[in-house]
Amino acid sequence: MNNINVSQAIQDIITELMNRVLERVLVSDPFIKENHYASKPLYAALVPDEIFKGSHFERRFVTPFGSVWEKLAQSVALAFHQNCSAGHSIDGVVGNESLRRIQEVLNLLEHHTPNEGKFQKPNWQEELEYIQQGGGKPIPVSVTCDLFIDSEITKKKYAFELKAPLPNSDQTKVSKEKMFKLLAMNPKTVDHAYYALVYNPYGSKQDYQWTFPKRWFNMQEDESVLIGDEFWDLIGGEGTYKIFIAEVEKLGLEYKNRIYREYLVMEPPIDHAEPRLK
Repeated sequence: MNNINVSQAIQDIITELMNRVLERVLVSDPFIKENHYASKPLYAALVPDEIFKGSHFERRFVTPFGSVWEKLAQSVALAFHQNCSAGHSIDGVVGNESLRRIQEVLNLLEHHTPNEGKFQKPNWQEELEYIQQGGGKPIPVSVTCDLFIDSEITKKKYAFELKAPLPNSDQTKVSKEKMFKLLAMNPKTVDHAYYALVYNPYGSKQDYQWTFPKRWFNMQEDESVLIGDEFWDLIGGEGTYKIFIAEVEKLGLEYKNRIYREYLVMEPPIDHAEPRLK
């Protein structure tokens, strides 16, 4: 894939989001201090307006940003693999014993092991082999994955569960169950299923320490786990993650300046341009 295509895809999607957010907080739904004084006079008496003005912006930014990761990933994957869809449903059949084993594995990870008083440690390969060997009476199963790639490049099919870098335990359990079901389908419907974190706030994969997903996956060693660069380079080709970081940082500098000057009505601090993504 041409690097220009990757850069343009990232620029287009993030620029659209940021322009939409700025239009809302500057024009259609601005922070009005008189409304704040009237609805929260005690807060207004104790805390500077700028704190609540920042909260007003955050609420209007975080919610729409939740869908941006899928849009970015889909756009990059389309340019490289040529076939990609978000929110894709996959129908197949899984043996009833395999389905039972999926629940057994998840229960052992979630609850203390009988008579031992400790949690089972996750091991993706051993768990998957145990589940796939179950078989049994075929049961129709439908799974909706966050991202599905039917690659013209590798001739393989990939399913992804996409998560922000600090997912909770319940989200991770649901993702792992879906991945097990996909890979237990017979006949096979996907070649690979991945639990993918879109970036890594800890830097390297070996340093990833967020507790909740570690209940369900060995975040450093399970081959089904992709963090940051592993994910982006798989869906967009080698070097995609570096392009992603560079484009986001470049756009961030532009929009931070606008937000400081147009929304907060102040000059940006000296350190506002320091890189934040790794």
